[in-house]
Amino acid sequence: MWPATGSRTLLVRELMRRKRYAIEDLRRAIDCLPVETRAAMLEGVRSNDIIVGAYTSRDGGVCPMLAAHRNGGRTSLISFAHTWDRFTRAKRARRATEREVRILTANLEASLLSEGLPELEDVVAAHRARLEHSVAEHGKWRGPFRRWDAYERALGIVEAERDRLADEREREPAGV
Repeated sequence: MWPATGSRTLLVRELMRRKRYAIEDLRRAIDCLPVETRAAMLEGVRSNDIIVGAYTSRDGGVCPMLAAHRNGGRTSLISFAHTWDRFTRAKRARRATEREVRILTANLEASLLSEGLPELEDVVAAHRARLEHSVAEHGKWRGPFRRWDAYERALGIVEAERDRLADEREREPAGV
């Protein structure tokens, strides 16, 4: 039983810790999947209604592993399914919330990006240098985006850089 003094604080702290562990477990389970399966799952999550607590639903929803399988990822990893259901706290079959799908998508993208882009470290270093220059020039950090169009513009720049790096990697000779 929780102590009388500060029991609410302790309870909130314990619940936050459990959520953090669940997200970390989900990321580890994603990282254990083969790259092809992760890419297929990302495509499947974007093109299907995702559910939790079951393999399929009557209204056409599918679990992330089935979505991956339907998109060419022929891996069966039951530990991912258990981790996904634990992360979503599934007690019965239901449609995944928008937040749950966003977290899954973000973790899949991050896992795929970290897999094959050693140039990513160079991009991060360049970004940090630009931030430091901005701080030196303006005296403070600029903070997050406040307008959607500014966010979309920045996202377009990042995606273009990612595509450019991927194209350069494809054009390199196999022996280099």
